[in-house]
Amino acid sequence: MSDDQNSGVGGTSRPTGKRQLSGVSTSSYEAKKATVAAPTPTTEKKVGGSVVSFLPEVYSEIRKVIWPTARQMVIYTIVVLIFLVILTALVSGVDFIAGLGVEKILTP
Repeated sequence: MSDDQNSGVGGTSRPTGKRQLSGVSTSSYEAKKATVAAPTPTTEKKVGGSVVSFLPEVYSEIRKVIWPTARQMVIYTIVVLIFLVILTALVSGVDFIAGLGVEKILTP
């Protein structure tokens, strides 16, 4: 397609259906200032809670947890153990090579 086919009434070849594409700002300082409300002292929430309400809140949060199945736990455990073996081999290999280098430098 040529520019002649894409040009609209204004003769531009870029799309003008969206404000972002036409270069018009989508937000202003006044719009942001209107959406931000000043905090009122009556709507402030008390930080912390009482000791009596702690255990029921813990219980309600634990009920929201999605616990893994036994099969998932076995898979996760195997993945962690394999990762530990690989990481231990990597660290011990680097340590062995570094030890050989230090020994080579320090021995006459």
